[in-house]
Amino acid sequence: MGAGGPPHAWLTAIREEFLLSVHGVCLSIGGHDPLDSDHLNRLRKVIDRYQPALVSEHLAWCAHDGVYYNDLIAPPLTRETFAQVRAHIDEVQDVLGRRILIENPSLYLKIPGDLSEPSFLNDLARQTGCGLLLDINNVFVSAHNLGFNAADYINDIDFAHVGEVHLAGHAIDKASGLRIDDHGSIVSDDVGALYREFIKTAGPRPTLIEWDTDTPPLAKLCLEADKAAQWMSGALDEASSPAEMVHAGG
Repeated sequence: MGAGGPPHAWLTAIREEFLLSVHGVCLSIGGHDPLDSDHLNRLRKVIDRYQPALVSEHLAWCAHDGVYYNDLIAPPLTRETFAQVRAHIDEVQDVLGRRILIENPSLYLKIPGDLSEPSFLNDLARQTGCGLLLDINNVFVSAHNLGFNAADYINDIDFAHVGEVHLAGHAIDKASGLRIDDHGSIVSDDVGALYREFIKTAGPRPTLIEWDTDTPPLAKLCLEADKAAQWMSGALDEASSPAEMVHAGG
């Protein structure tokens, strides 16, 4: 988010060949504090400069009383929080002049609140015009840690609002048994199965492999991207085969 230097030189070269997806981590959209206008304006300059295909942020907070924390903390799912997050999304979209996507967080303990996370996200999308970024690894991690059904959660999401999907690996803490969203390994078969079922029902979506801890050689990362592409194509084949069979028989 600086004015120049190697990152901009690299991004400029990459942007000539590929569309970009800009993924924010510091807006603290789920927090009670006002948004940091300086940070938001720096983000707007990046958006204006590169015109990315997608822009996203997390349903999380990372700042309170002017102090920034190096984490993405899920907010309580209350009506008060909903009103605050809705206002923050409206402000971000007004400043950026475009729609953003909001990502579901990973959870490690039950957050108090009277709204379910899928309904919270669905209502945000309906009332603000934002889209959703469905992180399927986050759903799986949260479902294991909190004891709910990951497939049911995904089915409760309004697929029409999902503009991007994230896949990632996670770790298992040996002492507690918690699943930790560390982005440090291959995508698990369980997460892959949830992804295939989502694609079968929802259709293709832009999909990103997140791997930013113990980053592997590029060749290994490309294998993960290829695996996700195969999951998507296989799911689409499965979704279309019944219709093709009926057509052939008719």
